[in-house]
Amino acid sequence: MSHNELIEQTLNNAVEYARAFLHEGSVATYIPELAKGNAAHIGACLITPDGAQYHCGDWQQDFTIQSISKTINLIYALQSVGYEKVFSKVGVEPTGDAFNSIVKLETRNTRPLNPMINAGAIATASCCMNRPDPFGEFLNLTRTLCGRQTIGLNEAVYLSEKKAGMRNRSMAYLMQSDNILENDAEQVLDLYFRMCSVNVNTQDLAHYGLVLACDGVDPLTGKRLVESWIVRIVKTLMVTCGMYDGSGEFAMKVGIPAKSGVGGGIMGSVENKLGLAAFGPALDAKGNSVGAYHIFEYLSHHLGLHYFSGKACKI
Repeated sequence: MSHNELIEQTLNNAVEYARAFLHEGSVATYIPELAKGNAAHIGACLITPDGAQYHCGDWQQDFTIQSISKTINLIYALQSVGYEKVFSKVGVEPTGDAFNSIVKLETRNTRPLNPMINAGAIATASCCMNRPDPFGEFLNLTRTLCGRQTIGLNEAVYLSEKKAGMRNRSMAYLMQSDNILENDAEQVLDLYFRMCSVNVNTQDLAHYGLVLACDGVDPLTGKRLVESWIVRIVKTLMVTCGMYDGSGEFAMKVGIPAKSGVGGGIMGSVENKLGLAAFGPALDAKGNSVGAYHIFEYLSHHLGLHYFSGKACKI
């Protein structure tokens, strides 16, 4: 394991650069428990395939995974029921609408456009309802991908989401009426709310990002955790849909496959190079962490991480 001083210094600089933008965002309030987040928190973790870890700021702070769980939900569903079943329930196209929009379920297609919006994630979760222990299996997969067996449910956030999730209920009942959901809407929603309410930190998500960067193999153990074809699907959807309706702008400015969540996290994966996660509960208007976004942007520029960059990667 080698320690790269360039990475360490650049990560420190990125966090300090991003700190100056935190005042532009605000914590999520539509889920009352998330409103308790500290808007001043900011941190990041980066892990390379040789096992070297780089941390800065509030990297150990727990936060709920929220929509980053949609990528693990998709892996779980594809592993459990296969490609044909999952994509008979959900599409793969970007939406251009907000992550919690309901409009296209009625005006365009009864099938949600992709698994990275709320309706699509609910439909994806429904594919696994006949498994023996859907949430237990999802949690075990999350622990494996993140490399920490003590990851668990944030009960307070789960109950808060369940109580406040009326838009998600609207989507679920609409999809149940159109036979997209084959199970009871409330049971599917309970699984979805639990998935979103798992507590993680940036080191957990950086480890997960590293597994995706290494084609589904954990380079720290040499074990294959996810099949290549599933990794390809997940990373492609992260590029096109991972940052809500800000995915196109993020692709231009940052150029790293990534997934954000309203808990303040962003997880990213740089092919064969590193896993990266950043955290800051202050969100922009589209639901992406202001601080984490700027950390990614800074690192992409200064380390040459953009997937279409003409500059050589410095790692």
